[in-house]
Amino acid sequence: MRGDRIKIGVVATASRLEPVFADRVRDLARTLYADRAEIIFHPQCFLSWGHFAGDDETRAQAFLEVANDASFEALWVGRGGYGTCRIADRVIAGLRDAAGRKLYLGYSDDGALLGALYKHGFDGVAHGPMPADISRDGGDKAVARALAYLIDRAPGSLEPTVTPSTKTAAFNMTVLSHLLGTPLEPDLTGHILMLEEVSEHMYRIDRTMFHLTANPTIRKVAGIKLGRCSDVPPNDPDFGQTDEQIVRHWCAVSGISYLGRADIGHDVDNKVVPFGRLRTA
Repeated sequence: MRGDRIKIGVVATASRLEPVFADRVRDLARTLYADRAEIIFHPQCFLSWGHFAGDDETRAQAFLEVANDASFEALWVGRGGYGTCRIADRVIAGLRDAAGRKLYLGYSDDGALLGALYKHGFDGVAHGPMPADISRDGGDKAVARALAYLIDRAPGSLEPTVTPSTKTAAFNMTVLSHLLGTPLEPDLTGHILMLEEVSEHMYRIDRTMFHLTANPTIRKVAGIKLGRCSDVPPNDPDFGQTDEQIVRHWCAVSGISYLGRADIGHDVDNKVVPFGRLRTA
């Protein structure tokens, strides 16, 4: 267990975070860790600009303020939604030395920036719960898991198959599909790639898996593990295949090893998946 007090900055790279959820996260952190962690929500988290938590420049600058401030040891993304890809290029261009010494935690839409950071050599990137998850039924345990990782690198917070001997990465299927062929696409050669999805029809999951597994760079992964695909809208007629059958099919077609299920998803049981090899300190 780490004994040092750490400072965690929260930024909303896409959609707005409600202040009440920030209050609940701070209360939970105080209950679990007393004065071992200081969680600072950037004021940008609570802005509204149409769909977004502030315009693109405001969101990018908030991210850079926290990332480039050496007093913060971690940058925690407040929530998903959509919009991270709109700021990724300007964020990457504005990062300074202090940004490379932090942990970065988020998932869903934030995969656009997690992937870009990892591509540029950042070794503290991880897919895992965000503050907004506290709004879910039972969401306290998801946020507690994220805090355990950020503060103590707690092994119990990790997806169970993550080990120091393997390289891993985790993404929302659609987000990773949209990164392919762009300057944000990371090199996942030799990685166990974990994928999850939410609120997409089965035919769209099928089409996304076609696109992912047809890509020559994705065919270099060590294998694919399937997380949970939740809130799948009904298909008329029924698609006739489960999410696992779809992923198995496209893995077989592409020659990628299917490695079973992963304990990740848009839910309170979402576990932490560090990018690359497990960082323990």
